[in-house]
Amino acid sequence: MRLLIVGTMDGQIGAASKIAMDRGAKVSHVPDTESALSMLRSGRGADLLMLAAELDIAGFIAAMRQERINAPVVAYGIGTDAEIAVNAIRAGAKEYIPLPPDAELIAAVLEAVSEETHTLIYGDASMERIIKLADQIAPSDASVLITGESGTGKEVMARYIHRKSKRAEKQFVSLNCAAIPENLLESELFGHEKGSFTGAIARRIGKFEEANGGTLLLDEISELHPRLQAKLLRAIQEREIDRVGGTRPIKIDIRLLATSNRDLNDAVKKGDFREDLLFRLNVLNIRIPPLRERRTDLEALCHHFVDRYSAANGVEVLTISEKAMQALMNHPWPGNVRELENTIHRAVVLATGEEIDTDAIMLQNGEALSTGQGEIGSGAVAAAASAAGVPLVGKTVAEVERDLIIDTLDHCLGNRTHAAKILGISIRTLRNKLKLYNEDGLDVVPPSGGGDHGRAPATA
Repeated sequence: MRLLIVGTMDGQIGAASKIAMDRGAKVSHVPDTESALSMLRSGRGADLLMLAAELDIAGFIAAMRQERINAPVVAYGIGTDAEIAVNAIRAGAKEYIPLPPDAELIAAVLEAVSEETHTLIYGDASMERIIKLADQIAPSDASVLITGESGTGKEVMARYIHRKSKRAEKQFVSLNCAAIPENLLESELFGHEKGSFTGAIARRIGKFEEANGGTLLLDEISELHPRLQAKLLRAIQEREIDRVGGTRPIKIDIRLLATSNRDLNDAVKKGDFREDLLFRLNVLNIRIPPLRERRTDLEALCHHFVDRYSAANGVEVLTISEKAMQALMNHPWPGNVRELENTIHRAVVLATGEEIDTDAIMLQNGEALSTGQGEIGSGAVAAAASAAGVPLVGKTVAEVERDLIIDTLDHCLGNRTHAAKILGISIRTLRNKLKLYNEDGLDVVPPSGGGDHGRAPATA
């Protein structure tokens, strides 16, 4: 944890620094926001900034945003004046810390920032094998390509490898290649000299130099423009970079990690990604399986997020009802751990008793999580299809589910209500699926009479 304290509170800020260092943080101190920006531009980054409440917090955060410097900001000030705290939060600070410093409060803030991205929760056998592999490769300096669907925890794995490496005491620097426009990404990676382009108001150290001696993570590397792929390849091969507008190469010493949610071999075949760069990145490979393939982890993560967000919302730690847990286990979680975390956070907020039940669990689109009356779980699809004699080999789960729904509807002579009951899904879910099948050009048995309610619009 790199902590940058901005402002002057004499001995009290010194005491806060000591508390933070005792808790393992590496602390730097500058007197004002301009000095802080200069320090951040110079490549001496920070994982957390503590700003004096009387400084221009909003202006400082805006300046950071303009220069694409990302780090959370907390404010500090003398005493517990509510107005000062509220103004600081409104200006963009994530928290307000009163002085004289309280050791437990500072420790909690440091832990909260660390907790956001560092926690690795697992228990499934597949993840245990992956962790064993990560432990084995972490001490080397070889490049690692971490692959997997969005939200599976690729950056968390990258941070784990860094913590287990010989560079653990050095900085870990991350850059999301998909989040920055192509015309700015070169400067973010390699830095620039003052005046090298419009808006280059000062020299800026890039991520390669900032990570020097430590680990650099290039998140979603597949989104890197081909022109920059060539420059990245040279940096990896030669272990040196050129700042934009610079006149001499700069030597670097980094461990490079990269992530992708796309198949880079396919990208190579399509001409979107350089094969020689893939060889350099993919010296070692770790694939993070999707959450639907590691159900033991799913349950452990549910309890972890309930504990975290119960504490964050100041409520007694809640439990998850058996019915709600079954619904959580049956959901396919296309957004993986990220989607699960957001869902559990909402559930903690919406729960009305000491237990999280199904009525408190809502998906991102506002719909309730299936309790066996929504989506058909992949296991249920396979079991039902097998029992019905529907062939499985060579088909996706979606195709098997479609065939099962259509066959069941045929069996019910088009009666939507009867078919939904047999399938164990809601009538609304059935209508929506049939609407999709119709749009795909599939002939669907028309609704029957006799009390069938399937004639309502599919989106009702």
